[in-house]
Amino acid sequence: MVFSWFCFGVMSKGRVVFDGKQMSTGFDFIHKHPFISGSWFCRPPVRCFLFHLNCQFINKLFLVMIDLSSEKNIKLFSYNELRAATDSFYLGNKIGHGGFGTVYKGILRNGTPIAVKVLSLQSKQGVNEFLTEIDVITNIKHPNLVQLIGCCVQDSNRILVYEYVENSSLDRALLGSNSAKNNLNWEIRVAICVGVAKGLAYLHEGAGQQIVHRDIKASNILLDKRFLPKIGDFGLAKLFPDDVSHIITRVAGTNGYLAPEYAMQGQLTKKADIYSFGVLVLEIVCAKSSSKPYWSGTNKLLLEKAWELYEEGRLPELVDPSLGDYPQEEVLRYMKVALFCTQAKATRRPSMSQALHMLSKPTKLNEKELTPPGVIQELKSVSSASPNSIPRFSSSPLTSTEMFPR
Repeated sequence: MVFSWFCFGVMSKGRVVFDGKQMSTGFDFIHKHPFISGSWFCRPPVRCFLFHLNCQFINKLFLVMIDLSSEKNIKLFSYNELRAATDSFYLGNKIGHGGFGTVYKGILRNGTPIAVKVLSLQSKQGVNEFLTEIDVITNIKHPNLVQLIGCCVQDSNRILVYEYVENSSLDRALLGSNSAKNNLNWEIRVAICVGVAKGLAYLHEGAGQQIVHRDIKASNILLDKRFLPKIGDFGLAKLFPDDVSHIITRVAGTNGYLAPEYAMQGQLTKKADIYSFGVLVLEIVCAKSSSKPYWSGTNKLLLEKAWELYEEGRLPELVDPSLGDYPQEEVLRYMKVALFCTQAKATRRPSMSQALHMLSKPTKLNEKELTPPGVIQELKSVSSASPNSIPRFSSSPLTSTEMFPR
């Protein structure tokens, strides 16, 4: 393995952030600091970051960071800054954990609260995912997407720094203690569903370039102090060129949320996010995890059970009883929208803007367009087709009159 010692300074049009401090402005920095050269080698000056990292990673990271600092003003933190902010990564400050590593609450010297995501050396989130998350999230801005403040790459450490979101993740509030769930009345759950839908609609249709998140799930939805949602964790996100509607890629994501065409064949479109969103809406309405069987004598998961009860006309039986006296028509409409989003055939799912419309307005849904999963049968025809004959997925598979009859 090839390693390189690298001194990291950030050049920008307006300022240079160096070890957390403003050092100079513009490209005069290069002339004033001749230790930076095209050979990627430096003599160690005072307060310089030294990175002992894979050379390929450094090259990629340097190019990304130059772009970020010049246009997005993303801060580069030193490891010592983040260690101080989190009280040496004190376990009492731990607010999340997953295959990627651990998230801590921290307080910067100026009093700003932050969320510090420390990727473990055994993290499932590798170099490409780390760079993807930085690249994607700094090029988008929306109230329902979590904001990246900065990052740290020092020695073997890979750390992302986000805005701190007060009420942690949706899965904790929804599937945790009863006291946490009691905060989620129906009005708040509506706001969460609509907020996530708005965030996804922005990624799919409003960000300039189509972005598929690939890992929409309750633990990746963060709740602010008013319980409004912010979509987080963009490490698996895919950016689509303007003229491409679907790609074939390795499967990544979380069981229980994966669309069948993606899980079985690696066919990725924005309809995969819509499927995951449908599962998420069911979880929010029912307060049940999509990955656990809740019914004795059966291994059926939430989505399969929902389709079964829908066909039997008993869908309201799944509604979270802690909601108490809830608006039955609206709750039932949300559950049916979830079923529209989780149809096995991708082309039959609504676009995200259509799903948002279905959630936002008391529209009578045309359930004749709703088809049960039939996963194996519907996907056989796709798997037997040649790559050139696989249909380009439309952004609006159903017309507005079909989906929203007057």
